[in-house]
Amino acid sequence: MAEMADIGGNLKQGRMRESMERLQGLPTNKKMLLYVGIAAILALVIGTTLWMREPTWKVLFSNVSDKDGGQITTALTQMNVPYQIAQGGVISVPSEAVYETRLKLASQGLPKASGVGFELMDNQKFGISQFAEQVNYQRSIEGELSRTIEALQTVQAARVHLAIPKNSVFLREQQKPTASVALTLHPGRLIDATQIHGIMNLVASAVPGLPPRNITVVDQEGNLLSTMQDPAQGQDGLNQRQLNYIKEVERTYIKRIETILEPIFGKGNVRAEVTTELDLAQTEQTSENYGPNSPPNAAAIRSQQLHESTDRDPLGPGGVPGALSNQPPNAAAAPITLPPGTQAGITTNGQQGSEKSSKKDSTVNYEVDRTIQHTKLPVGMVKRVSAAVVVNYKKKTDQNGESKFAPLTQQELTQINNLVKEAMGYNPARGDTLNVVNAAFADNSSRPGYQQQAIDYVSNNLGELAKWGALLLVFLYILFGVVRPIVRDVINPPKLEEDGLDGPAIEGAEEETEPMDEQELQQISYTANLDAAREIIRKDPRMAAQIIKEWISDE
Repeated sequence: MAEMADIGGNLKQGRMRESMERLQGLPTNKKMLLYVGIAAILALVIGTTLWMREPTWKVLFSNVSDKDGGQITTALTQMNVPYQIAQGGVISVPSEAVYETRLKLASQGLPKASGVGFELMDNQKFGISQFAEQVNYQRSIEGELSRTIEALQTVQAARVHLAIPKNSVFLREQQKPTASVALTLHPGRLIDATQIHGIMNLVASAVPGLPPRNITVVDQEGNLLSTMQDPAQGQDGLNQRQLNYIKEVERTYIKRIETILEPIFGKGNVRAEVTTELDLAQTEQTSENYGPNSPPNAAAIRSQQLHESTDRDPLGPGGVPGALSNQPPNAAAAPITLPPGTQAGITTNGQQGSEKSSKKDSTVNYEVDRTIQHTKLPVGMVKRVSAAVVVNYKKKTDQNGESKFAPLTQQELTQINNLVKEAMGYNPARGDTLNVVNAAFADNSSRPGYQQQAIDYVSNNLGELAKWGALLLVFLYILFGVVRPIVRDVINPPKLEEDGLDGPAIEGAEEETEPMDEQELQQISYTANLDAAREIIRKDPRMAAQIIKEWISDE
């Protein structure tokens, strides 16, 4: 074993020495190309290592003013955090420290928003006039409103100007405040009517007595935005709030249908779409009905008047003056029973009675049976629902144990139809429609989840992968296109073919090569014999088997 190890070591040393001699014998241009290729590979490896060690920069703050930028960079220097400053007020720090740095700077109140807020009132001078105090207060409100509006995602910068009139003791001379808002939007972003009216209501709520109609909003191009249609009012057409409500109602119906069918067929085997027709009109009704009078015993008396009068003649009997008028009347033909001591026409006290008349008037007013009903119908009542449901084929197992998808039976479709109707609140009187279809879904299971993840990763990191791919191509080109051919020529020189070469050329080639030692010659001879034996066995296996048998029999 020791002899074999010595032989192997001598062979390696001989090959190394032979390779170095061949390297020294290369032409100058090949040597330079080899050295340049090796140097390029080393430079590429070192540059890649340094590039990987260099931190990945991430934006800490953008659109920072010069004053705030100076304070932020001073704070970063004190915290020993490296930073980069780009054009446009962009400050970048290493990606692993961006969130921690933001928290630390926020604790120091950095960056400060544009303008000044209520901190202007912290350092009030002693003896300041009322006018200056009012101006500072107005500036504070403007600054706070600007900061609040700049917190919106679509707004890059905002300026607020308030015009607050002086209060008057006369009600007729009082004037309402007005406000102007100038917005600078982020490039490529738009602002809709809902956001505009949200800003207007925000400013109106912050200033006492400021109505939203007195607020003017413009963008950086001078376009008047405050004239956009108010989504909260009921103008013609649907606003965004109504559209969102319709979508929410439809999503609710879809969720009900899929929730009741997915436990039966599995997740992803049911698809539903619902279209709803809603009544978004605001309707109020007032009706006044008069009914028949109630029974007398149950009627309610509203008012009652009772008038009774009696008239008596104070002069007594009258007639033509004379004897006949002063005489009492003759006795009655029919007997009249009178109280004792009385006569016809004579009272008990002996005086003659006088004629009298009485009158009674009674007026009763009863309450009228009246019903007043005021009805305010709710907004968003469902007028009609149309649903379409697609169910995948059901997975079944045959007698051989093989799984396959088969269509549903008519009984199963009827059951699904009944379930969906109950889930969606099907009402035929309302005009609802339902269509359930059983069809085979497209098989998308051939793509595993990891492939989709790989595709998402490549699409999200395309720039980084392109840079690494370019570096890899340069490295492979230098390695296999420049260095490898030269090293291959050094280690394995091209062999000279014996056919077609003259004797002097062979002798010259033999003179150029150095004489080999005994071990190398033995190794070459052994390798040649082994190759010859393999060739004989490959060409004539029977003869090789016969030779081996003879060797065994001789032994």
